[in-house]
Amino acid sequence: MEQRTELHQILLNFQRNEITEYHIYTRLARTIKLPENRKILEKIASDEHDHYTMWKTYTQREVKPNQFILWFYYLISRIFGFTFGIKLMERGEESAQINYGLMKNEIKEIDTFIRDENAHKEALIAMLDEESLRYAGSIVLGLNDALVELTGALAGLTLALQNTQLIALSGMITGVAAALSMGASEYLSTRSEETGKNPMKASIYTGIAYIITVVVLILPYLIFENYYVCLAFTLTAAVLIIAVFNYYISVARDVPFRRRFFEMAGVSLGVASFSFILGYFIRTALGVEV
Repeated sequence: MEQRTELHQILLNFQRNEITEYHIYTRLARTIKLPENRKILEKIASDEHDHYTMWKTYTQREVKPNQFILWFYYLISRIFGFTFGIKLMERGEESAQINYGLMKNEIKEIDTFIRDENAHKEALIAMLDEESLRYAGSIVLGLNDALVELTGALAGLTLALQNTQLIALSGMITGVAAALSMGASEYLSTRSEETGKNPMKASIYTGIAYIITVVVLILPYLIFENYYVCLAFTLTAAVLIIAVFNYYISVARDVPFRRRFFEMAGVSLGVASFSFILGYFIRTALGVEV
């Protein structure tokens, strides 16, 4: 009897997941402009509702969607793009497939569900044509260069100048000039290659990514007075930016997170360490006192 009760609760959880995802896909479909993408989301929503109806034949109960999960994935998709939101949700569906497999002896329709879930993923991958991901390479270029160049520059300036206002001023001038330079380089590079990307948009994505990173990295020097504390916060912010962006790309593009994160963080912190030491030796060699 206890085993049957536990099975019934598991089926109710599955049923709630299906109706929740039905509402998520339905709401997202209304926000998609491309008709092809909208139709695929509507088809997936319809499949999820069919799954809900099938579970209902076993539970004999109506189940309401989980409002927290519904709004969480909907808002994530609206803020960070439907590709990221859907892929994040699909990761949850992968664990659901494992649960389906464990219940294969209990529910005869399990194989159909597994085929549907796999079809969902294939359809989603085929429909991914979001502008922010098409220009992800340009964003990566802006982030990479800003993180490597500015963390290095700020580390060197911290020990060389030992004045937060001067460091912030020098870093801002360096950062803005570098952002304009990187944007122009990306424009010329994209224009000379047959990538299908708009050169102007590519340069804007690169420049904006660079400027945002510059502002975040320099902000501690505008808030705190101790330049060592500022440097610590700047390096922490750099690692957080690297972690957040690489997680976003790993989910949206189905690429490994750990290797990309450690590689990017290692380069940025390595350059910062070298620049910090270099700043000390240059300051000592020139006898500069600020």
